[in-house]
Amino acid sequence: MISVALVAVLIAIRSRVNLTTVALLLILVVTAIATWAGRGPALITSFLTLAALNYFFIPPLHTFNITHPQNWVAFAVFTMCALLVGELSALVKKKAEEAEARRLKIEELYRDLQNAFEQASQAETLRRSEKLKTALLDAVTHDLRTPLTSIKASVTALLDEAEVTSEADREFLQVINEEADRLNRFVEEMMSLAKIEGGHLLLRRTPTSAEDIVNNAVDRVARRGTPIETTIEDTLPLLLVDASTVSQALFEVVENATKYSPRASVVRINAAQRDRGLAEISVENEGTPVPREFRQRVFEKFFRVPGSRKEHGFGMGLAIARGIVEAHGGKIWMDAGRNDRGTVVRFTVPCEDHA
Repeated sequence: MISVALVAVLIAIRSRVNLTTVALLLILVVTAIATWAGRGPALITSFLTLAALNYFFIPPLHTFNITHPQNWVAFAVFTMCALLVGELSALVKKKAEEAEARRLKIEELYRDLQNAFEQASQAETLRRSEKLKTALLDAVTHDLRTPLTSIKASVTALLDEAEVTSEADREFLQVINEEADRLNRFVEEMMSLAKIEGGHLLLRRTPTSAEDIVNNAVDRVARRGTPIETTIEDTLPLLLVDASTVSQALFEVVENATKYSPRASVVRINAAQRDRGLAEISVENEGTPVPREFRQRVFEKFFRVPGSRKEHGFGMGLAIARGIVEAHGGKIWMDAGRNDRGTVVRFTVPCEDHA
């Protein structure tokens, strides 16, 4: 539209402008189009202005014939200038766009680098915080063990005395004894977590039957009185694990299952080969299912599912189990129980490969 309007104006004042002025003005239009719209529109404008220049301004007018040699020179120069200016203007625009794209890319990379640096700083801060927290917990638990041992020994001695003054006194002593056991259990769990998180868990892997590990864990938790059914696959190879720590991990899982089981319900333990060189042990109860969004978080230390009763524990058992299982190169996770009743915790550990 710009080129058409300019040609119309030049035709109207043709008698007062010379051919050079017309050519320069038309080249200016080509340059503007190239800068604004790019190479394609600039080339089209170049050809249109060439045709207009030849038809309306180079004698003989209103024809495409050129008779005078000087006009041929003018026409050739205009053609080259129009095409060259159009190409150069389009190239400049392209380079400017590329420069802008590079600038935006550099800004994006800078933001990514800044975010990565901030995340790395946060990760380092978190790592140091966890390290400090572990060290403090380790110190606290060690300081608690000595007085707890004294309390436990004293109350046990008093309970063993035949001459306890009254039944009420005996009940008070029994409460002290039970709470001392509870605190002692807390200290043991804290020490286990500190050892796991500090990377001080020493594993002595030996071929061990799954039956020995399951029986050991069941015997430790039998005092709760919850019925426990065990199923161990006959062809399950020996487990290549540190028997004492895996037994502790299974105990933590089984104890957690019994805590959240209804009265007279059954906890089921199953051990089977999942894959070559990999065994899976699962513990299932019939309690209230854990919501899906919390099934991974239950393995975090001190985490409690919202709505659970506080007297059920300190929220460290499953964290200890996860640490032990992962130290063996295995995985631990939670699923819903059969028919969406209860929950089942599964974990894998290495076993002999009988391929």
